[in-house]
Amino acid sequence: MSEVPEVRPPMVTPVRVIIAVCLIAPFVAMLWVGSYARTDPTLIGVPFFYWYQMLWVLISTALTMTAYKLWQRDQRARKGGAGK
Repeated sequence: MSEVPEVRPPMVTPVRVIIAVCLIAPFVAMLWVGSYARTDPTLIGVPFFYWYQMLWVLISTALTMTAYKLWQRDQRARKGGAGK
């Protein structure tokens, strides 16, 4: 008798690539200091260097939340589970 091998979904999927991009983007933005190491333009008197970083705090929060929700959805789909 021959056994039927277990079929597994692929490890790298488009959703997982999106998750990775969501999590890597803030690191790239903050490590590329040359892109924001200046004072102009100012926002309400705050130099660009500072408000750009503070903006990335909000963007990073949104991207991390998006990655988490996509990960949850991906895991439910892999387990074949239904529900929220």
